[in-house]
Formats: sequence, structure tokens, C-alpha cells
Amino acid sequence: MADAAHMKPDAHPSKDTATEGNEATEGDLGKYTDPSGNPTYLVDADGKVDWYTWRGYKKYMANCMQCHGPDGLGSSFAPNLTDQLQQLSYYDFAGIVVSGQQNKWSTSGNSIMPAWGEDPNVMCSMDAIYIYLRARADGVVGRGEPKRIGNNKAAQDEEYSCLGF
Repeated sequence: MADAAHMKPDAHPSKDTATEGNEATEGDLGKYTDPSGNPTYLVDADGKVDWYTWRGYKKYMANCMQCHGPDGLGSSFAPNLTDQLQQLSYYDFAGIVVSGQQNKWSTSGNSIMPAWGEDPNVMCSMDAIYIYLRARADGVVGRGEPKRIGNNKAAQDEEYSCLGF
């Protein structure tokens, strides 16, 4: 098995991290934010991540990986999101996820990012997906499923409530 350092991308900070720093502060339901209030991750000394980063990986794999490829690294259908987050703020990211976009990435003129604004499987986890991708873009989470610090029952219950369970 490859060591974790080998699996990490080159560190190219996300736009939010590069411009605002990344001093994580724990907020409601154990979700961490940076000084500007943007969702961010927490990685402990053992390389384990907070629940939202881990959940973001799970939801990314279920909803985004088919087009954007494993670990956010892109495919022939959609761009590398670890690179895209270097130019996109959290609010830019959220706007694209909610509303979609067309012909912004591919020079062939046929790229379409669907609008996910009415899909609870994405919207109920959008912050977690962003947090995971931000950690990938910042080079602090490697490829594959990150190990989590522990469970977060309150956050899990909130997600399930949003999904209508």
C-alpha cells in the first residue's frame, strides 16, 4: 500500500484558503469554518479528518465522481475540481452546483454541468462535498477514502432530516 504522502496532490491552495487562510473554527454541528465563514476541514495529527470531510468524500463518490473522476481529479467529461477550486470561492462553487453551467470548461463547446439545486442528495451535502474538495485542493487529504476522527451523530441526523428520513 502506498504511503499517504505519496497519495497527496501537490499543494495548490483553494481560492478561499489562499486568500483567507485556513484557521479552522468549530461551529454548529461540528462543522468547521475559516475566518470568512466558508466551510473548511479539520485534519488531526494522525491524518484523520472531521466527519464533514469524510462525508464529503462519500457524497462526492455517489454524486460527482461519475463525471469529475475519482478524487476530484477530472475526466474527459468534466474538469479537475482540485484545480478549479484554486479559482473558485465557496460561493462560486455553490452557484455552479445549484444552477449548473454550460460550455465553460470544454473548448469543444459541449460541456454541461447540470443544475443540482433541487436534488436533495446533492444539496443536503453540498457543504461536505466542498469541504472534501477543498481539503483535496489544499493537499491535506490524499486519494481514496479518508479516515475520520469519529462519528458526528448530530450532523448525520441533520443530513437525514434534510433528506426527509
